[in-house]
Amino acid sequence: MGCSGCRVRLNFGKALSKVSVFFTMVLIFTYFFYCLTGFCDSAPRTLYHQQNLDYDILDNHHRILGDLRPSPRLVPDGLSHRNRTVSSGEQVDAPGQLAPNESDSTKESAQSNGIPVSNTFGSKRFPQAIIIGVKKGGTRALLEFLRIHPDVRAVGAEPHFFDRFYDRGLDWYRNLMPRTLDGQITMEKTPSYFVTKEAPSRVCTMNCQTKLIVVVRDPVTRAVSDYTQTLSKNPGLPSFQSLALKNSSTGLIDTTWSAVRIGLYAKHLENWLQHFPLSHFLFVSGERLVSDPAGEMGRVQDFLGLKRVVSDKHFYFNQTKGFPCLKKPEGSSRPRCLGKSKGRPHPQIPSEVLQRLRDFYRPFNQRFYQMSGQDFGWD
Repeated sequence: MGCSGCRVRLNFGKALSKVSVFFTMVLIFTYFFYCLTGFCDSAPRTLYHQQNLDYDILDNHHRILGDLRPSPRLVPDGLSHRNRTVSSGEQVDAPGQLAPNESDSTKESAQSNGIPVSNTFGSKRFPQAIIIGVKKGGTRALLEFLRIHPDVRAVGAEPHFFDRFYDRGLDWYRNLMPRTLDGQITMEKTPSYFVTKEAPSRVCTMNCQTKLIVVVRDPVTRAVSDYTQTLSKNPGLPSFQSLALKNSSTGLIDTTWSAVRIGLYAKHLENWLQHFPLSHFLFVSGERLVSDPAGEMGRVQDFLGLKRVVSDKHFYFNQTKGFPCLKKPEGSSRPRCLGKSKGRPHPQIPSEVLQRLRDFYRPFNQRFYQMSGQDFGWD
């Protein structure tokens, strides 16, 4: 009788052990199943990883001044964006989506850092502000100075969408933009927009609330700088005076030459004011951008609604180039200046030709002062 009870208890213990092993195997199988199907990738990650993601993966365009940016902000674990469409036609990506033209290098960078591509933050938005002109006025300097600001994201190359590639569509244009977080501004610059007749209506079709920045410079000096740039690429170019004057004996200015035509700022602004109110424009002095870069940058940051981050501490004047440069950040080997083409010597132009140009531009300049509400002192 006693032995029979022992056998019952032994059999019961074996059965209980088998059940325990069975449930343990089920739990292990379930864990591996969830990991293999990607569930583990959604587990919360540390703020350290999110911080790297903010600037290392979000900003996929070339940044000349990247190492001058202040430390990136921390991104909360729960950051997310909903799909939505705004009145400007903006399409905001849902978290985890990659734009159709997202580069393979961006994906590889994300994977090499151990961060799932599906966790790429930010959205590609239409630019809220565009530097629309003018060529050889200082637009590249302005853009590079702005890119120091942590709340500005800008396309490095000129997209030329509203003058050359408009037929590719707004979705194509939006996908050129860098990804931004809430509170950051998307920007681009293409100086030829200012002189393109169709550009104002096309920009307004995208968003009539777009802020527009025009960098202007003494039109005579600008024309000579324009010619100098073209001459460096085409040494066989005719002389400046032969291109600027229709006839050397009459001294009439040839307004069909683009170097002259661009300087008719009042006429180009009239075209833009048919679609945008004057309050949407900021006119930046190319001369003051050289002599007082911090002062002009203060005006630009105010216009864009940004905190004044870019200041005197970022600049020093390079006597050799005749242009302001950005002071080197800690850990950098040298200061950052604009390209070799900036500050190149201009050819000698006969003084009487320059005077004819000044006389020609004077009424247009006065009209531009009235329209913009600013006297740039070119006369």
